[in-house]
Parts: sequence; C-alpha cells; structure tokens
Amino acid sequence: MISMKINGVSRQFHGSPDMPLLWYVRDELGLTGTKFGCGAALCGACTIHVDGEAVRSCVTPVSEADGKDVTTIEGLDADGNHPVQRAWRAHNVPQCGYCQSGQIMSAAALLKENPDPSDEDIVDGMAGNICRCGTYQRIVAAVRTAAQEV
Repeated sequence: MISMKINGVSRQFHGSPDMPLLWYVRDELGLTGTKFGCGAALCGACTIHVDGEAVRSCVTPVSEADGKDVTTIEGLDADGNHPVQRAWRAHNVPQCGYCQSGQIMSAAALLKENPDPSDEDIVDGMAGNICRCGTYQRIVAAVRTAAQEV
C-alpha cells in the first residue's frame, strides 16, 4: 500500500507502484485538471508538485509519492486565486488552455524557490513547458506580476 496526501487529503493506493502518478490522479481520483500531453516528460502539461517540487507526473511512478504531499492544480488554491492564477487571468495568458495547469504549477514552484526572479530566471525556470499557442511573453509577464504578490 502506498500512502500520500493529495491536495491535503490522505489517500491510500493499492495498485501497481509503477503506475504513473498522472493516471492515479486523473483516472482514480477524478482530478482532471492535470493534463496528459506527451507521456515522456517533454511538454510539462502534466506538472504537479510532490513535496513542493514540480514533477512531470506522466513519468513519475505512484511509488515515488509514498509518504509525500502531492498538489495538483485543483489543490493550488481551492478558489483559483493563487497569485499565479490571478496573474494568469490578468495577463490573459491562455489561448487554447491545454498547457495552462502545467504552466501554472511550474510557475508556482519557481516562485516558491525564487520569489524575485529575473526574466532570465523565469525563462529558465519555465523551460520544458511547451505552449503550442506561443503565449510565452504573456507567461513571463504573468510570472513577473505573481512574483510581486508572493
């Protein structure tokens, strides 16, 4: 049995320890805000936090979350008012929106680690999160704005 807290709720997982954490979160728990993108940790759509660190849940086995705190986009802020989420709305970042939960989770982890990032820090910290709509300038602006509130 694998035990963890997901968005503050204690959970027990009895399946295969090799199952990707993404499938447990989406299919077993119904937390569908985390998206499947590439399945190879290359696009960032599946980014969640494990003990505060941004991880690609499509390649992270459930066993790696044993005894840890997991946060999905649904748990970042129950009302969607985390500083990054507010900044995302203020800067109209999403177009299609598919990558946004992963982008937001990566930005939140970046700001937790570095609350006053330079633009270069933001670009480096967000590397590996692909936005097929190309809203990268708005993403940097939103992270800069969120940094003022963190």
